[in-house]
Amino acid sequence: MSETPLRRGWTTGACATAATRAALSRLWSGAWPDPVTIRLPRGETPSFPLAHRAEGPGWAEAGIVKDAGDDPDVTHGALILARVAPSAGGVRFRAGEGVGTVTMPGLPVPPGEPAINPVPRAMMEETVAELASEHGRPPDVEITVSVPGGAALAARTWNPRLGIVGGLSILGTTGIVRPFSCAAWIASIHRGIDVARAAGLPHVAGCTGATSEAAVRALHALPLEAMIDMGDFAGGMLKYLRRHPVPRVTVGGGIAKMAKLAQGALDLHSARSQVDMARLAEWAGDPALASAPTALAALEAAGPALAARVAEEAQARVSDLLGASAAADVVVVDRAGRILGRAGP
Repeated sequence: MSETPLRRGWTTGACATAATRAALSRLWSGAWPDPVTIRLPRGETPSFPLAHRAEGPGWAEAGIVKDAGDDPDVTHGALILARVAPSAGGVRFRAGEGVGTVTMPGLPVPPGEPAINPVPRAMMEETVAELASEHGRPPDVEITVSVPGGAALAARTWNPRLGIVGGLSILGTTGIVRPFSCAAWIASIHRGIDVARAAGLPHVAGCTGATSEAAVRALHALPLEAMIDMGDFAGGMLKYLRRHPVPRVTVGGGIAKMAKLAQGALDLHSARSQVDMARLAEWAGDPALASAPTALAALEAAGPALAARVAEEAQARVSDLLGASAAADVVVVDRAGRILGRAGP
């Protein structure tokens, strides 16, 4: 029996583009297209029902409710609004309620600009150009994108540590949200590294979760911008750091994930890599531990020396991946955030 395929959804950038097209159609033709159809970068032509429409002298505003499909996206169900009005020249973007502003270098959009990424901007600009040609209008439009409640949602994203203040980013490279996309998380890791490098930070840390992050941050007194939400994607972070180095890198996590890293795994998710218990038993010097049910059980039997050995082995692996580009250390923590083992400078 096959599983039901996961349902894909639409990015905030696709929703903002659809809202822009609907509002501009109303402003220039007097008609509200509902549903409104757009063309995505790869040629798909989805249609979106309007969830909001408003207008006034010289402006029109439309809204689309974001459907992220089966992806656990914090913006699923959010209302994405676009208000259009004449501009002094060309397409200009404004951040409305719930859309952030970039304040730090290193992102694809320069400081001072609304946090609307390049592909969504290009999609909206293409929509303006197409409708301007169709209606014989100059393509001089101000687009204000808003997400009511977006500031609260942004607190659950990377935006605060990337220096994006006031709300969410309008994102998307294809317009499509693919459920549980590893690529989206890895792209966020890369942007975090870009921001840290642009800020001149000499030390960044990637951790598998909130507990290890808090322990590592306190240990090294690191600013929030230095903390990379690595999750299970150790390879995605370390390979990018090899190409875009910083002087020092710390990796932190619990015993099981750090054991996987020590044993050569670069994706630490439980469904994609497993701890080699025989090897863990060898490191502990106790063959009986090969039959331990989990790495945590092995640690409880072997004591702190096993955590120290795992840290040493993981540090060697991290150093190999980074090459000569950075000094590396590894921190193993327990579920309470206590440091069990450390290795490296």
